Order: sequence, then C-alpha cells, then structure tokens
Amino acid sequence: MPALSYSLENALFNWEAGIERLRDLERAGATRGDRVTIPVRDELRRRLGATFSAGELAELYGSGTDWALQLSGIDPGMSDLQDLVDAAFWLHLQSASDFAGGRRIKIER
Repeated sequence: MPALSYSLENALFNWEAGIERLRDLERAGATRGDRVTIPVRDELRRRLGATFSAGELAELYGSGTDWALQLSGIDPGMSDLQDLVDAAFWLHLQSASDFAGGRRIKIER
C-alpha cells in the first residue's frame, strides 16, 4: 500500500476526531449532526463531483473550510461547528474512489 500523503494523514486525524465528536453529541442528544453534515456533503459533491480521490478531498480540506460557514442553514456561531464539518468530510470520504473499509486502496491503471 502506498504511503499516505502528509496532508491526508492530518486530514484523517481531524476527520476521525470529528466523527467521534458527532457521535458523542448525538448520543447525548445535544445536536442533530445532519443539520451540518448534509449541507457540507452537498457542497463537497458540488465542488468535487461524483468521482474523487481521498487525496483530492484532503486537498480541498487543506485549502480551508470557511466556505461551510456560508452554507444555508448553518449557524456559524455553533460551538462544535468545526467538528461537525470534519465529520462531514469523514462521511464523504466513504465515497472516495480510492477508499474502502476505513483504508485507502491502490487503484491499478
């Protein structure tokens, strides 16, 4: 398996922490994460298209997520907003062309 790029490794760390925080918040009844994750994932689909790689998703993440603050229905003052945005990236990662079962896969060309 090829080594993950540094930016993808960092992104994965943040995204995994985000999905764990989302699960904690939902178990406690503190929030419905889909109020953030759905609009963010819709925007990710718009920006990346239907076919994308884990690296492309990490590049987009690395360029900043401030755009999420401007999405309709998202409260920019929400205390756990960045965690929920990170969770949305983790959820979206599951659709990456080179990611399966929690790991990156090598695509033969």
